[in-house]
Amino acid sequence: MTSLPFSMVMPVLAAAETLSGMSAGAFSGDTIRFLVVGAILLALGIVGFLTRRNLILMMISAELMLHGVAINLTAFSQLYQNHDGQAFTIFVLTVAGCEAGLGLAIVLGLYQRKKSLDIREWTTLGEGPTPTISVEDLHQAQVLPVTQPRLTPAGLVPKLPTDGGS
Repeated sequence: MTSLPFSMVMPVLAAAETLSGMSAGAFSGDTIRFLVVGAILLALGIVGFLTRRNLILMMISAELMLHGVAINLTAFSQLYQNHDGQAFTIFVLTVAGCEAGLGLAIVLGLYQRKKSLDIREWTTLGEGPTPTISVEDLHQAQVLPVTQPRLTPAGLVPKLPTDGGS
């Protein structure tokens, strides 16, 4: 396995040192690799989401972004010896699974309607033109009488039909 040159991760280490007050030597080689892989996944997801027009590929790109964040949360959890990042990662992965299920259901429903996965065709979704009603149509319409339900007044026992045999 080839190792990343230290000059590539120096800006990340400098930012982490500034924010956390830790020295750059506190980051182990594995932590740096996890952070770089997470950042690469996040960047690929953002680029894929912004450049693709196919909705399935956009959903896959969103999943890439969530997994990149999950890897970074786990790496920082390992670095600080705190399990909060791992617990939050489980939450992020649960949300990612729900997003994938609901998103695919919506995609299937929209595909049945438009027969295309191109996002540009889905911007024109609608019910079609609305019918226009003229004033003459309103005058010719029949008005039906409104009947109100008949309720028993409060406190009175309703009269029930009596059977001869009971």
